[in-house]
Amino acid sequence: MQIALNSNYCLYRCQTHRLPQLQPFLLPCSTAFRFPTLSPLHCRAMASSPPSVQVRDSIDLTPKETQIFQKLLQVVRHFSLRTQLRVAGGWVRDKLLGKECYDIDIALDDMLGREFCEKVNDYLSCTGEEKQGIGVIQCNPDQSKHLETARMRLFDEWIDFVNLRSEDYSENSRIPTMRFGTAEEDAYRRDLTINSLFYNINTSSVEDFTGRGIEDLKSGKIVTPLPPKDTFLDDPLRVLRAIRFGARFGFILDEELKLAAGCDDVRAAIADKISRERIGHEIDLMISGNEPVKAMTYICDLLLFLVVFSLPPIFQPAISEECDRLCIGYIDAGWNLIQLIGSSTFNDEQRRLYLYAALFLPFRKTLYEGGKARKASVLGLCFTAPMIPVVNHIIRNSLKLRASDADTVVSIHCAVEKFISLIPFIESTESIQISEAEWGIEILDLPVTSKLRILTGLLLREIKGFWRVALMVSTLLYPNDINHTQDISKNNFQLDKRRKVFEMVENAIVGLGLEEVWELKPLVNGKDIMNVLQLKSGGPLVRDWQQKLIQWQLAHPSGTAEECLDWMRQKRPKRE
Repeated sequence: MQIALNSNYCLYRCQTHRLPQLQPFLLPCSTAFRFPTLSPLHCRAMASSPPSVQVRDSIDLTPKETQIFQKLLQVVRHFSLRTQLRVAGGWVRDKLLGKECYDIDIALDDMLGREFCEKVNDYLSCTGEEKQGIGVIQCNPDQSKHLETARMRLFDEWIDFVNLRSEDYSENSRIPTMRFGTAEEDAYRRDLTINSLFYNINTSSVEDFTGRGIEDLKSGKIVTPLPPKDTFLDDPLRVLRAIRFGARFGFILDEELKLAAGCDDVRAAIADKISRERIGHEIDLMISGNEPVKAMTYICDLLLFLVVFSLPPIFQPAISEECDRLCIGYIDAGWNLIQLIGSSTFNDEQRRLYLYAALFLPFRKTLYEGGKARKASVLGLCFTAPMIPVVNHIIRNSLKLRASDADTVVSIHCAVEKFISLIPFIESTESIQISEAEWGIEILDLPVTSKLRILTGLLLREIKGFWRVALMVSTLLYPNDINHTQDISKNNFQLDKRRKVFEMVENAIVGLGLEEVWELKPLVNGKDIMNVLQLKSGGPLVRDWQQKLIQWQLAHPSGTAEECLDWMRQKRPKRE
């Protein structure tokens, strides 16, 4: 079952807490990485008083929710069922917080969800209404579906139906043995007390079987219904869910919960018992949420950074002992910068990948052996496989996100290096001295203004719609990189200066007419080039000239195809 996210959240607060020093976590690389003690950067997120949360005394139903619940009660009465209908989990929590939620999960105390859906259809037939299709999501432990769920549509809303259950876990498996349970047993098997609340449709009342759900909601605390270490060892993903909800709502993590989440046994269980797909899904929800920095800071504070973002066995160069803190510092600075410039600058997908690119900036030059030798395809000569970026491994293997996500973030990192080499010349319009090897091209000998337009245009044609993302990430490194966590703060980082650099370069690119230059069609096609070169077939020589003619076209935005060909005839060596 999915829990709907809402955009209205409380302010982030939490308490001061120092975890016990743990044994070093060693990586088989040239330098071992030692989990750090808490730094002032981290303690800033941990040191605060509990938030003040406004919780409603009762749940106000929308007209559509009233229609849905009345229809379900009519089914119960028509067949003289003793079934208690309860809405479970996130819907109850969000409604008590005064937020809208469209994810309605119905928990049944005496039958399977599929059986009740069939009763609903039987009732609809009796009343002359149209039957609804029933979708059944089978039990699939590998995908964390431990119980069959039925789904049907009522009043244009999808409703999930599942029976109340109790779970028993074996010592070496995250897959529980399931059985029918009471509402109280079902409440205690849930991840957090704030997610263990029920709304009883039969009695129109909120039920808090743990006795803590409403209290913890009011006090803004993230607490497990059962002892946290037992809860986390049963399903270690609950650690990440606790972090996500703590960041999302600005709630504090319970002290005992933090101790359990950071202990060796739970860290090992996260690494060994959870599929990387599940970890990646939770991290993606955090990054896409309203407080990604707070979530990443919690992961770092609980000494989970390299457990979650695991690295390959061998890589180079060695990472610093404070690389996790640098990662948090960069995403913090990146988040503050995007708020300063305006979040509307990016769409949701650009914002998400921008934050991944900022988070993994300290790893941008770290490489590992990635299998068979092959040529890299990311922005020219950025790297040569089989030595490929560690960031690629983190996104593809540690988080199991889309391959396109990894390719885009690596492309952003590569584009950043080129932007950094261009920014000084955009600022000063001095003569450009660019390494052709660095860019992987032979640059035409043209005036400075033309050369600037060529290089910028070629870069944007590579990175396409993510050029603003790459530019903003590059401002986190320009004019100088950050090597120590003490350099990262709103004052030392000089966000306003970086904002001005971003806006200056953005305006220069727009002024050059390059903001969508990847849409530019070549004036001259391959057949025309072969005619000039008197060739019968294409090949490397034709591709080389295509690159040169794109440069000419960028340098002469008003040029015609005939002018382009004339220039080619003049420049073509006689031996060709």
